[in-house]
Amino acid sequence: MSRPVSFSTAHDPLPDLEQKQTALSYLSEAWAEARHDGVDGDCLAQASLFTALAELVSTYGEDAVAKFAEGLSARVRNGEFSLSLAKQ
Repeated sequence: MSRPVSFSTAHDPLPDLEQKQTALSYLSEAWAEARHDGVDGDCLAQASLFTALAELVSTYGEDAVAKFAEGLSARVRNGEFSLSLAKQ
């Protein structure tokens, strides 16, 4: 498996947007490899959500993450996570 370019910890941290883009690159590659190996997309999604929420809880605490999660339903309904193309 090829990896995105590594960055040395001796340098200044990457800007936030660049870190997010790098993280997304790593996750997309891992996701594609798991799908290639036969892992179901729903299983990947649930494992990813669990891992992400667990990381957020360890960083910000349960109350902050619960408040964040409360707003997710409206964001889903507003299409923020939809990948479908605009209908013409």
